[in-house]
Amino acid sequence: MPLAGTGAIVTPAARAARGVGAFNVIQLEHAQAIVAGAEAAEAPVVLQLSENAVRYHGALAPIAAAVLATARTAAVPVAVHLDHATSAELVAEAVRLGFSSVMFDASALPYEENVRTTAEVVDHCHAAGVWVEAELGEVGGKDGVHAPGARTDPAEAAAFTAATGVDALAVAVGSSHAMLTRDAVLDFDLIADLRAAVPVPLVLHGSSGVADEHLTRAVERGMTKVNIATQLNRVFTGAVRRTLDDAPALVDTRRYLGPGRTAVATEVTRLLHVLKARPA
Repeated sequence: MPLAGTGAIVTPAARAARGVGAFNVIQLEHAQAIVAGAEAAEAPVVLQLSENAVRYHGALAPIAAAVLATARTAAVPVAVHLDHATSAELVAEAVRLGFSSVMFDASALPYEENVRTTAEVVDHCHAAGVWVEAELGEVGGKDGVHAPGARTDPAEAAAFTAATGVDALAVAVGSSHAMLTRDAVLDFDLIADLRAAVPVPLVLHGSSGVADEHLTRAVERGMTKVNIATQLNRVFTGAVRRTLDDAPALVDTRRYLGPGRTAVATEVTRLLHVLKARPA
């Protein structure tokens, strides 16, 4: 199947009040597992490479080539997305390599500078047919959109979207990145207010810290693209740890990375059902 466009996956889901799982890739096993899980759920999916993952690999091109190739072999629509890029140069490279979308994160900047730099990235990406997600930080750029207690103002979100031309907006509604517990408290009324005020799909970051029933409710109230990373890493690491505990003499990496990959695929399928991601 050809590589899917992120907008072609997310925009119809927003209209139908379905969620879209956007899962972060660190190594090839992640990409393979996410695609396998999406195929089992019969749902589209977004594979994400973050700026941190690029830093881990030392360059974007090698891991991007593997992820793009994996996406193209899938039996369901799969899009490839650059997540949390703070560098316009990295965005430009992702566009050249064939990513269908990017998330440009200027949320740590003061509001006016966030608007200016994001609009410049949007112009470049739209000229290449690439969809852009952005993040609206607190006014003043203190700690970004997911600082503890941060909440996105609907009127400001609408103004930011209009000023920048972004295709999707990450908003602060109570989640936080890298949570190892699933007890984040979401503001569902705020999600509904943001959905009513903002004309583009909403994105929930830090979704690993949100309980299943709250993820479903968030989608029902208006959230569409749901980013999940830490939860998959927990599942992957747990399976690897159990395998090595059971066989401490094991040295063949395939024998313990394989169970990690299988566990992640199962979790992706489960989460896609939670998000109501399968098209009717």
